Amino acid sequence: MKVLIADDDPQLVRALRITLGAHGYDVVAAPDGAAAITLAAQSRPDIVLLDLGMPRLDGIEVIHALRGWTDAPIIVVSGRTGSGDKVDALDAGADDYVTKPFQIDELLARLRALSRRTVAAPGTTVVRFGDVTIDLVSRSVSRDGTLVHLTPTEWRMLEFLARNPGALVTRQTLLKEIWGTEQIADSGYLRLYMSQLRKKLEPDASAPRFLLTESGMGYRLVTE
Repeated sequence: MKVLIADDDPQLVRALRITLGAHGYDVVAAPDGAAAITLAAQSRPDIVLLDLGMPRLDGIEVIHALRGWTDAPIIVVSGRTGSGDKVDALDAGADDYVTKPFQIDELLARLRALSRRTVAAPGTTVVRFGDVTIDLVSRSVSRDGTLVHLTPTEWRMLEFLARNPGALVTRQTLLKEIWGTEQIADSGYLRLYMSQLRKKLEPDASAPRFLLTESGMGYRLVTE
């Protein structure tokens, strides 16, 4: 699997090239935003690791450019910790956001999750986590072999998360997918439906393992 690293820190790029190479990834690297776009078009990476603060073109501009022609997962790896920066990146089309400094094990886990999504996405009809099975064709959910009743809104929320396993889905995206607009005021609707889903699908709704909240940003379905 090919990974494009776009970052102007040569030491970080060198460390990631060595580490990811040791884990079987084919790594290409670009030192700035413009070079990242050019290299992405030439090499067609499966996943992109992208810094926000790069010369020539910044990360948000790169995300917009890439999303014009590729659905390859984009993980932003940035020292910017503000929730506004994270939301801007995710709304632009990034799939995940990792803050520097980071633990390499965490980054590898995010890569594995998005790698599975990339490989399985086109033909995936069944998603599993814990003792839960989601059948996207029959639009049904079972837990330990027993069908679970979901309301239409609960299903739409779970379905969108299941079609993007491992990826961080923003609240704005879910509001648009479920109610058809980003302008609806989120007065707790998403929290309410997520709470209901956890009660029905999590082993312990008070300590969720699979249906996770990313504070201030959105939700993520983890399948392992």
